[in-house]
Amino acid sequence: MNLNKDGFVESSLFHISSLVRGVAMSKSAGCCKRFLHYAFDYETPKTLVIPSLGVGFVFRFTQFLVVMYVVGYVCVVQKAYQDTDTVISTVTTKVKGFAFTNTSDTEPRFWDVADYIIPPQSDHSFFVLTNMVVTPKQVQSHCPELPSPSTTCVDDCNCVEGRSDPRGNGIQTGLCENYSTTARTCEVLSWCPLEIDTKLPEHALLVAAENFTVLIKNSITYPKFNFHRRNILPHVNSSYLKRCEFSRLTDPHCPIFRLKHIVSEAGEDFQDMAVKGGVLGILIDWSCDLDWWAGECLPKYSFRRLDNKHPVNNVAPGYNFRFAKYYKAADGEETRTLIKAYGIRFDVIVFGTAGRFSIVPTIVNLGAALSFLSLVPVVADWFLVTCSRKRDLYSRHKTTHLTEDADSASVSMGTTYGTQ
Repeated sequence: MNLNKDGFVESSLFHISSLVRGVAMSKSAGCCKRFLHYAFDYETPKTLVIPSLGVGFVFRFTQFLVVMYVVGYVCVVQKAYQDTDTVISTVTTKVKGFAFTNTSDTEPRFWDVADYIIPPQSDHSFFVLTNMVVTPKQVQSHCPELPSPSTTCVDDCNCVEGRSDPRGNGIQTGLCENYSTTARTCEVLSWCPLEIDTKLPEHALLVAAENFTVLIKNSITYPKFNFHRRNILPHVNSSYLKRCEFSRLTDPHCPIFRLKHIVSEAGEDFQDMAVKGGVLGILIDWSCDLDWWAGECLPKYSFRRLDNKHPVNNVAPGYNFRFAKYYKAADGEETRTLIKAYGIRFDVIVFGTAGRFSIVPTIVNLGAALSFLSLVPVVADWFLVTCSRKRDLYSRHKTTHLTEDADSASVSMGTTYGTQ
């Protein structure tokens, strides 16, 4: 078949275009194939099995320690599988008891709750009067100040009219008066006669206070779990409250406490503490496990002295404050009886944390704890290449060193073969 010049050109162009399309399709197929290999090829690490009892023991023992930490400490001790909440509490107290005093310094007197509980109501605490210094029939007048380095004088020139010392008892009038046959002090405007608080009775006046009892009513709630509870348990009734008394051995859930037993469990003697007073803590622990398998949530009581009782540095010991009872005579003159009260302040301290199973902290804490298992191979590898007898052999099989010169030589050799 004869083809003209135009036909030959058309045929050549057709073959060239077909060849170009084939090359393009081949390159496209190659790129697609490489992408598929890159996306879907599976890679797996190579495992080196070492038949060594020593290395195997170190590996399994380290695994055992991690598992024991997760199970024993994280799960059992810390209860990391629980969500937690902090207690919200309210406390009311009621003290009962009475005493009778008859000493040479004071008139015979009967004391009831209204006399020795000061103030009658307080938040999370109550004060029991045990000892006192009483200064009766004080009136606002002029009298010589108590002797001290800043108040003693020789004549009126040593006293400044209008001067007031916060540690003194009144405002100076500018006169120097006889305090006693041997001492002269500056006269002050104050409640006279002045209190002399150094004459504290050696034995507490209200020794019977140790037999007073206190009823503590405590209500708590854990708002996150909508859990409410009282320290007066559901089985308690009025007749039980009239006869029960807290005892750690026989009746640990009775809310009525004898003051002597509270002080005794705090490691103190009531009569010694009653002379100058102190501060005692009644601690109520409401730490509860609210999971259904954990049992009931009950308060746990403990007692501790809170103020400082240092055997050497015993400056300003105890607890005291002053209060006065005011009277007005028929002629309109105002008088008062000043009482410096010593006693024991009882602070009721409520604390606690509740926990209940929750899937979120369980997953988070368990995952964090189990992540320590990834450190086990690191420990085993360190022992393998450091402490084992065949560490050189293990190191050669475990570690492969790449030499760049050898890699270049192989590349050069491949290029020569391709040229030939």
